[in-house]
Amino acid sequence: MKKKLKAIPQFASGKEEKKFWVTHDSTEYLDWSAAKRVRFPKLKPSTETISLRLLQALLERIKIEANKRDVPYQSLIKVWLSEKVS
Repeated sequence: MKKKLKAIPQFASGKEEKKFWVTHDSTEYLDWSAAKRVRFPKLKPSTETISLRLLQALLERIKIEANKRDVPYQSLIKVWLSEKVS
């Protein structure tokens, strides 16, 4: 016998919805056994702009390395940071 599911309330904002789901069990509102796997191939991860002070000589060396690889220097910095923290 299937469990009767509660109705998902209407939310005024994403913040309100997030607060709700942190304190409620989604299995009371959704039948996860009927869920289907989906892909979002064009979805880009969210990014955040930061300000980073570098020595001018260091930045010039990074730009030289980026030019050798024919990539933007900011992209090269992101790749290097990602490799370092992995």
